[in-house]
Amino acid sequence: MDNFDERFMRLALDLAEKARGRTSPNPMVGAVIVQNGKIVGQGYHEKAGAPHAEIHSIGNAGEMAKGGTLYVTLEPCCHYGRTGPCTEAIVKAGISRVVISMIDPNPKVSGKGKAFLENHGVEVRTGVLKNQALKLNEVFIKYITTGCSFVILKTAMSLDGKIATASGQCRWISCEGSRAMVHKIRDEVDGIMVGIGTVIKDDPSLTTRLPDGKGHDPVRIVLDSRARIPLNSKVLNIASSARTIVAITSQAPEEKINQIREKAEVLIMPENNRKVDLKALMKELGSREITSILLEGGAEVNASALKAGIVDKVMFFIAPKIIGGKNAPGPIGGEGIQEISESFHLRELSLEHIGDDLLVTGYIGDTSQCLQV
Repeated sequence: MDNFDERFMRLALDLAEKARGRTSPNPMVGAVIVQNGKIVGQGYHEKAGAPHAEIHSIGNAGEMAKGGTLYVTLEPCCHYGRTGPCTEAIVKAGISRVVISMIDPNPKVSGKGKAFLENHGVEVRTGVLKNQALKLNEVFIKYITTGCSFVILKTAMSLDGKIATASGQCRWISCEGSRAMVHKIRDEVDGIMVGIGTVIKDDPSLTTRLPDGKGHDPVRIVLDSRARIPLNSKVLNIASSARTIVAITSQAPEEKINQIREKAEVLIMPENNRKVDLKALMKELGSREITSILLEGGAEVNASALKAGIVDKVMFFIAPKIIGGKNAPGPIGGEGIQEISESFHLRELSLEHIGDDLLVTGYIGDTSQCLQV
């Protein structure tokens, strides 16, 4: 039965993956209904406010759902949110067995959906391919348990750890395949964040540019404690469905704040060492249902983010190039550490070839513990 359950749960996980980047602030969920070893219904949660995966699969199965087994990647909800409880629909459909990959970390649901089903005579099994389900919804888990955004620090560097030459040239260190992947990630996150230094130096658009042109733009977030952003910057003037947020502090002059507000949203945040308090900002952005952020900052912003403890995941694209130069910057600035024991240790490390580049992905510190729900 274990292999049988894993086989269909794997299909449910594949279905859930189809909606990556489209369900925020909700999780990605897939569901499959099986009757006598055959799939009779399937579906996935397509976007927030749309029917949940269980509802899609039940509708797809029709009368064939009765007496069948439902495989679902996340514990069915038992409360009223944007939609009604899935547990009631499951019982009404006559499903006799439910296999759940992971319990919902949402306090409104956690364990209650499973209990409801069992109390109504439904056999329930949990934990099938749990690790895969946890990784699938790492963003949702962080957001729903802390109220803060999940932050991915992305950088591209040479083999000898340089993000630019001594003269400041950085285009292009990474290969075309790596740059294409970054745009795919932009399409999947809610927000993209940079420091004011990047805006002044590079004047980026911070948009998603996919080959088919169908990608969505993330919310653009600029860290700018003193409101130095040029009013003609692309991020303030670009035609995009996504808004731009400029995070400032009380150091910013009121006149400039008013000028920025004509083009973007302004958040006046608390200070930490005369800079925007990043922890407070993550909480504020989380309250606005910006659940995931791709940090594409320079060395100083990256250092500040790590020091503030807001980084959950890192993605380092390493190009097979040697730049050299003692004045050529690395990906992490700041004052650095004094002892090796103080270093940020990556967990759950993975390596992947992207074209000519090597992508190193890992989780910072104890962040991975938030996935042990």
